[in-house]
Amino acid sequence: MIDQEIRKQFPILSQDVNGHPLVYLDSAATAQKPIQVIEAIEKYYREYNSNVHRGVHTLGTKATDAYEEAREKVRKFINAKSMEEIIFTRGTTSAINLVAQSYGRSFLKQGDEIVLTMMEHHSNLIPWQQVAKATGATLKYIPLQPDGTMKIEEIKETITANTKFVAITHVSNVLGTINPIKDVVQIAHAIGAHVLVDGAQSVPHMKVDVQDLDCDFLAFSGHKLGAPTGIGVLYGKKEILEKMEAVEFGGEMIEFVDLYDSTWKELPWKFEGGTPIIAGAIGLGVAIDFLQSIGLDQIEKHEHELITYAIERVQNVGGFSMYGPIENRSGLITFNLEGIHPHDVATVLDTEGIAVRAGHHCAQPLMNWLNVSATARASFYLYNTKEEVDLWVKGLIKTKEYFGNVFA
Repeated sequence: MIDQEIRKQFPILSQDVNGHPLVYLDSAATAQKPIQVIEAIEKYYREYNSNVHRGVHTLGTKATDAYEEAREKVRKFINAKSMEEIIFTRGTTSAINLVAQSYGRSFLKQGDEIVLTMMEHHSNLIPWQQVAKATGATLKYIPLQPDGTMKIEEIKETITANTKFVAITHVSNVLGTINPIKDVVQIAHAIGAHVLVDGAQSVPHMKVDVQDLDCDFLAFSGHKLGAPTGIGVLYGKKEILEKMEAVEFGGEMIEFVDLYDSTWKELPWKFEGGTPIIAGAIGLGVAIDFLQSIGLDQIEKHEHELITYAIERVQNVGGFSMYGPIENRSGLITFNLEGIHPHDVATVLDTEGIAVRAGHHCAQPLMNWLNVSATARASFYLYNTKEEVDLWVKGLIKTKEYFGNVFA
């Protein structure tokens, strides 16, 4: 298990909520920030706040160096070939939209197929719906098994000669399913299709090597791995990015401008119009340093131990329904308590200082497939403990008792 000293690096976890020690089980929505990240952002604003790439003065040079050093940290973190392949965005959503607006609308046409899964977050679904409407391309969905996994045979059947693009989540934010991305990429590449991987729920929790996966695009958010909100990353293979048109125009991304035409900077700045999220990028670099000091293998092992323990413990909770596979899953549990609305479950748990998420988790088609309107979700990260799992289970039992008394 992760050392308790690591937990102490997260200041927010030391507080009480509603008279109880905070048990934060909502890291799939956003992770808490280690003190190193908080201090790095404060230092930027206190000591060298300046715009990047535009000035030769000392503060500007220092800010530019820190910003580009963060890009190199990201490159190494996901093992991209070049810094030119790392584009800073506002998050996973904006990264996917960039690909949809630039690549999708330019290179897809009527009769082409875009393959998705029913477990996609809305951020990796709606952009492709809009591309299909604009281009006449067709959306197709890889079938799901009852436990929320996919069969290789059905992946092969869904991806056909007409498939030109596949957009798929690496890890489901609802089911916890870890999808066979390498197999999907190999199948798609065999017929000439490109693949975008939504790494929002994988990059913070396990080693992700884009060269090993051979994916064409990878999108992820900083705030889910301990960085600030508002910063994200789009990785794209250089040869594809070079063919894509910019989608935001203005300062920073230009090479030359005259009254009637303009030219763009080289990668990656072609896609980074306007003043970038400088403090966010610096914070992202520090968050990556922090995770790597612990080791992604250790983090993944810790979460596996927690989720295994949690699944064992909830067997004693009557009326508890869990969604997704038992094996080969990420560190989250999406669930319902029989007869109790998920929002009520989350509200009662909050009175005990336990933070979980409730709702459709930006995955309404998947909720429909599960035949539920909403679910609750407990998600774990490197700072959570088995003791907190016990408190969560105790809170679930108290929730059942409370509503049993109310309706008695």
